[in-house]
Amino acid sequence: HLDPAPTDYSSAPFTDACTLIVAAGSGGHGCVSFLREKFIAAGPPNGGDGGFGGSVYIQAVQGETSLHKIARRGLLKAGRGKNGQGSLKGGAKGHDVLITVPVGTVVREISRNDPMEAVEAEEARERHRMRNGRGRKAFDEDARAEAKEDVFGDKPGSQRDEWLIYPGGLPKHFTPDDFPPLPRPRRSPLAAAQPRAPLRLDLDKAMEAPMLLAAGAVGGLGNPHFVSKQDLKPKYATKGQEGMRIHLQLELKLLADVGLVGLPNAGKSTLMRAITRSRTRVGNWAFTTLAPNIGTIVLDDHIGRPSLVTKEWRKRPRERLTIADIPGLIEDAHLDKGLGLGFLRHIERAAVLAFVIDLNAGDAVSALKGLWREVGAYEKLREHELNAETERVKSQEDAVVAFEPFSSSISPGLDPEAVREGGDDALVLDPAPGRKLPPLSLPPISSKPWLVVGTKADLPGAQENYMQLRSYLQRVQAGKEEHPSGKQNAWKTNLVSTPVSAINKQGVDSLPGTLLQLL
Repeated sequence: HLDPAPTDYSSAPFTDACTLIVAAGSGGHGCVSFLREKFIAAGPPNGGDGGFGGSVYIQAVQGETSLHKIARRGLLKAGRGKNGQGSLKGGAKGHDVLITVPVGTVVREISRNDPMEAVEAEEARERHRMRNGRGRKAFDEDARAEAKEDVFGDKPGSQRDEWLIYPGGLPKHFTPDDFPPLPRPRRSPLAAAQPRAPLRLDLDKAMEAPMLLAAGAVGGLGNPHFVSKQDLKPKYATKGQEGMRIHLQLELKLLADVGLVGLPNAGKSTLMRAITRSRTRVGNWAFTTLAPNIGTIVLDDHIGRPSLVTKEWRKRPRERLTIADIPGLIEDAHLDKGLGLGFLRHIERAAVLAFVIDLNAGDAVSALKGLWREVGAYEKLREHELNAETERVKSQEDAVVAFEPFSSSISPGLDPEAVREGGDDALVLDPAPGRKLPPLSLPPISSKPWLVVGTKADLPGAQENYMQLRSYLQRVQAGKEEHPSGKQNAWKTNLVSTPVSAINKQGVDSLPGTLLQLL
């Protein structure tokens, strides 16, 4: 298990970043139908409404470790609502789509296409004109005049696109005066539960229930909705609304208790095999590990009690410990050399960092300083990205926050205070932000507890190299040496170093206890 053949390893597809387009289902069309029964040759209209479109949900679940299943899809589209039928039968709802992602996934919105936004904006402008002295009568006259102009227009977005005509009728049989003003735009009742745009979600915990990303569109209205004194048998209905599309960026940051950081061929994969049942690839060449691996240390002694217990876990015994093995870092990795710093995002959430140093590959102190130099460069990069994100004009909307479904309106143009006070006049053109969202608050990497694991300690010259490393850590802890990251508030409380020979499984039995003490 510790010294396998080059072909003896398990490998699974792994993707930690991808883009995805999600599309909510469009609504079904309304039906133009009339009652036909014995002795009733021409009954009243009885066309049903179109069904709601399907919605798109997302859920972070345990067991998922990669985004490759989603990345190869590209487009996830919910089902379209069924059309209405006669006898006042409404159309069936379109099928929903559920996206399952690993815990630790960050979802960011790149762009969206919501057909309702333009309609709501136009409605808001009309309401604004009405509040400036024009009454409802003037508003209806303007709407009817506009309908006369483009009800039979061929331009995209004209009112002709919104109406369905009776199958037996022809456009020449209808005049613009035959059509009433279009009904007010509607959203699905589920839209109140979807997060506010733009999406910035941090799914750092397993979810018991799915979260709504995009609600399905509303179906069209059947012809009974348009019965009036002037037209007792309307031969038209409305089409279903188009569903919204959202272009998303998904980024996975693995949630592990311990993150292994080291140079290529330092023995990280062999160490993983020695302390877990992981079957990661092992070899005597650099970059054996090309994708992060997760291993689990089982602490249960099969009696229901953990073999190692810390003060924090006396009331809640810990059963397992997870370790993330990321590809090796080389000098100037922050300049995108080697595999770059892309995989360091997976230790960003790790509670403890374990720096794996090869005691048989030169000065261990220089190797440790080089690793901290690259980690520090990544930390600065993340700080710049976070500052750029939080210093935007609308930072309270762009920050990565936990999802709170009913804390705000679904539409930025809908003011909750105005809904309670002013009723129908609640739509405003440019409302002030209703709440402040906290920025993403992950602790700096340099402030995390860390330890050094010296591998290949059974080889000649390793003992002297380890003693120099241990002496250096003692000086750093005492404040006589600068922290290798160069940060003032870096972790210096309890700097631990452990020599091991992973291939012989020597010195590895004490590692779980050491890691738990740091946790």
